[in-house]
Amino acid sequence: MDKNQPEKSFFNHLPTAKQWHAIGTHPHHGIALALSSIRNPSSSGIGEYLDLIPLIDWCKSIGFDVIQLLPLNDSGADTSPYSAHSAMALHPIYLSLSHLPSVELFPALIEEIEKICQCNSSQRVNYSQVLHNKEQFLQHYFSLAYPLIHTWPAYISFVEHNSWVEDYALYKTFKNVYEEKPWWEWPDTIKDANPSTIEALKATYRKEIDFHIFVQFCCFDQWSIVRETADKEGLYLKGDIPILINRDSVDVWLHRALFMLDYAAGAPPDMYNEEGQYWGFPIYNWEAMEKAGYQWWQRRLQLAEKLYHIFRIDHIVGFFKIWAIPLDRPAKEGFFLPKDETLWIGQGEKILHMMISCCGMLPIGEDLGAVPPTVRECLQRLGICGTKVLRWERKWDGDQSFINTADYQPLSLSCVSTHDSETLTQWWNNHPDEARLFAASKGWNCPQKLDPELHRLILQECHSSGSLFHINLLQEYLGVFEELAWENPEDERINIPGLVLDRNWTYRFRPTLEEIITHKPLALLMKSLNR
Repeated sequence: MDKNQPEKSFFNHLPTAKQWHAIGTHPHHGIALALSSIRNPSSSGIGEYLDLIPLIDWCKSIGFDVIQLLPLNDSGADTSPYSAHSAMALHPIYLSLSHLPSVELFPALIEEIEKICQCNSSQRVNYSQVLHNKEQFLQHYFSLAYPLIHTWPAYISFVEHNSWVEDYALYKTFKNVYEEKPWWEWPDTIKDANPSTIEALKATYRKEIDFHIFVQFCCFDQWSIVRETADKEGLYLKGDIPILINRDSVDVWLHRALFMLDYAAGAPPDMYNEEGQYWGFPIYNWEAMEKAGYQWWQRRLQLAEKLYHIFRIDHIVGFFKIWAIPLDRPAKEGFFLPKDETLWIGQGEKILHMMISCCGMLPIGEDLGAVPPTVRECLQRLGICGTKVLRWERKWDGDQSFINTADYQPLSLSCVSTHDSETLTQWWNNHPDEARLFAASKGWNCPQKLDPELHRLILQECHSSGSLFHINLLQEYLGVFEELAWENPEDERINIPGLVLDRNWTYRFRPTLEEIITHKPLALLMKSLNR
């Protein structure tokens, strides 16, 4: 074993020992992407679940064993995958229409699919158009295929083993009935419906509810193919579990006692956002969660375990302390909860221990930003990897020099950027002083423009770090090759936090999926990085 890697006996004493033994305590290399960013001429203008099948095969051929995905939960018309309407439901927008059960039996549906695929040429995802097209198609498909499929043993089993899906389907029904208004603007009899009223409503809206359940069955059916392929190939799927949930969600509508609705989560002012950030998501009532045995979280993670092998814990410091902002007040007027700092570690460790104990997925924490050292010490005790972005790993309390990547703790994930940050090329262009300092720390020449050779060197530095995980956005590898990246580096960014922009979350790769997996120089680069 490499001198920087801990002995296996070290992992045997961690709360995550079971998960580590399942994944393996050796270096893992992978790619990260938003599923929506895949460009496939046979898709509907957005990446789809089954597009992951050839990507899994490609990753195995180049020696990579992890694919990390942004959240896949149903976020409705909101392009942000972190703004889910359900902690459980998958988003229908990612369905591969031509592979739906029995779709080939209906020629009219095949013609519709061919028309929908014509909206594939746009540089960015036309989210609203894609969503509209798919909703229209799925309604037609349901009217034809449901009579055949609802008696299938697989369909009956899905309904029986996913008790959450009825409530979700009722919520989606009312979103349609009330023209996408949030639940707090629905009539009082529905907004504040008691359990008996809920059951009566399900009977009244049976056909509409069956439609949404049927669509979820299709989503999970396609994902099962992805999971089975990954298992067969020995590839690990890494999901993303957002810490928070949309205020307008079935979870908040029906489980309000688990949330503190007088506050919105956010972030305090920092060097990047002088006014702080107002996210709008409600914060958890952890006391109520604990009294309920953390059942909501356990159900969420146990479902995710059927989808993924590894999960990213978004904003992991938020389990220890969360920036709570009184509703509709500026973010800088918020404060941390719990207010008593001495309670932070105890609260976070208790919650994370619960999460580890209730599922078999290996957790990896997103611990970027202002994270107290005691939080990172807690993650080490629990065996939870943190995240290290090369450009931000510096001796901030000292001379601000860059930390040698070989010295990174093994319990970590190394990357050169995130979906919320500038890409490597953007960073190099927009922050030349930092870039020069980083290059100088490695003894490299520092060209004004990030050239392909230097780009390779930085990726190699990332994949050679002391971390056990080395995972980068796929566009970071594509960016080495001029023909695989957009001409304007700004077009390679996924999201700019704190700003509501039409560009956010609509990124698409310049090359098609086929062009990516058949590009021989790219494959050679990838193979060279995991040696």
